[in-house]
Amino acid sequence: MDAFAARLETLEHHWMRAWMRGDRKLMKEVASRDFVLLLGGASPTMLDRASWLEAATTRLRLHSYRFGDIYVRRHGGVGVFTAQLELDAALGDHEWKGKMWVSDLWRKHRLRNSWKLVERFISRPDEDDVLRSELTKLQLWN
Repeated sequence: MDAFAARLETLEHHWMRAWMRGDRKLMKEVASRDFVLLLGGASPTMLDRASWLEAATTRLRLHSYRFGDIYVRRHGGVGVFTAQLELDAALGDHEWKGKMWVSDLWRKHRLRNSWKLVERFISRPDEDDVLRSELTKLQLWN
């Protein structure tokens, strides 16, 4: 594993562990101001940064996670992290468990020597209409 891949994988684990702890401060530091999370499916759902930070520290709780095969690639000031992800989370009483794919887009900060998470795409092979509906309710702009 090259140094860049190791760096991005470390940042991914920091991000996921911050979510598990409900550490809003760390998630806010890692996420860019224009961060979005997109849950892919037949009817995709998106959360902006404010919606994500609120949800991840209150109602959308991560219990455990595990990355499977990991793919990292750098394109200048942009990095791509893609992995199989096994997730055990809950949104209120609704369980969000299973295997899925996660793809994260990282951008190097122009003034600092740090990387910021810009976009997270999660896709599942199966449909979960309850989860999609509940995530849509978390959108602060609605």
